[in-house]
Amino acid sequence: MIRSRVAAVEGWFTLDDVEPHLLGGRCDACGTVVFPKAGVACPNPACGGTELAEVPLSRRGKIWSLTRNCYQPPPPYVAADPFEPYAVAAVELAHEKLVVLGQLDLEGRDFEAVRVGDEVELVLGPLFDDGEAEHIVWKWRPV
Repeated sequence: MIRSRVAAVEGWFTLDDVEPHLLGGRCDACGTVVFPKAGVACPNPACGGTELAEVPLSRRGKIWSLTRNCYQPPPPYVAADPFEPYAVAAVELAHEKLVVLGQLDLEGRDFEAVRVGDEVELVLGPLFDDGEAEHIVWKWRPV
């Protein structure tokens, strides 16, 4: 049986397995880029713009900060059972220079080998499966 796949946070990223993108907003008035897309107005205090166009953001960036989460987060976060520690990185996007937090997809790499400044790319991966659908999130994979 083919399981359905759904975005864990709808509208924040595409579900394209080949070239996934985070979806941000760009202010039509000043060009400020935000993630996630702002709902009402430009977040730039020097701008009065109210129109933000949805734009795909850079798929690559550099690790700005990282850590390993060794404790199961409390609800409403849904963790694997049994809980397995995972790594998280704050990544500065290549073009926009925004810093976006996400899990690290280490694909067999040792966490200790990953460093601040390492280049990463956006990939998709499972967050949890509720029996009806696999809930997908973006992750950062070292290049």
